[in-house]
Amino acid sequence: MTITDTHTHLYSEAFDEDREEMIDRAIAAGVKRFFIPAIDSAYIEGMYSLEKAFPENVFLMAGLHPTHVKENYRDELALVKEQLESRKFYAVGETGIDLYWDKSTLEIQKEAFRAQIKMAKQNGLPIVIHCRDAFDEVFEVLEEEKAEDLFGIFHCFTGTFEQAKKALSYNMKLGIGGVVTFKNGKIDTFLDQIPLSEIVLETDAPYLAPVPYRGKRNESLYIVEVLKKVAEVYNVSEEEVANVTTQTSKEIFKI
Repeated sequence: MTITDTHTHLYSEAFDEDREEMIDRAIAAGVKRFFIPAIDSAYIEGMYSLEKAFPENVFLMAGLHPTHVKENYRDELALVKEQLESRKFYAVGETGIDLYWDKSTLEIQKEAFRAQIKMAKQNGLPIVIHCRDAFDEVFEVLEEEKAEDLFGIFHCFTGTFEQAKKALSYNMKLGIGGVVTFKNGKIDTFLDQIPLSEIVLETDAPYLAPVPYRGKRNESLYIVEVLKKVAEVYNVSEEEVANVTTQTSKEIFKI
């Protein structure tokens, strides 16, 4: 059984003390593929080092995280473009809109989001969307950019059933992580109305640890708890969930 973590920040400072051991624990548990979202240029070196250390397991994205869209965002976007032209990446992301931390940057976040969607289309890549307190704004941009060559993952999906259906209408899969295990997470109440083939699994490590680790540092090994909960929600075996979601991830990331 191969489990795929479609979204994990393995280069995070939270893992500086035990990064290799943490990754080895996950691999030993069957988590064989780790897709690594970008944040900004400060983390590029760490991402490349990860890829070098685990070439069979680590797959990189290029992008600018919406909370890091600052005054220098055009320089950061130019670097993303340069990266995409210079070597292989598996997605553009994570990109999107975050209005939880700073609403004042909404317009430049939208501009950066649009720019990265265009880069994804130009390179035939999926986008990986970050959306926090911003469903309407994200859907507005997706509506403008919708096309057959727009596809990807709505990372850490936490919306309603109606929002889930809308996300799927833009050729997005739903990234399901630790929130599905939370008592107040709510997505477990309707998730089985979404075909299993329309979701992928993720951790967003070191953030959003699932129950029973909630509130602690998340790590890719804990995707096993997400897998268990999703299998319970769909009333299928854990192996089926692992197989279907891994196959979906292969189709999205083209590996």
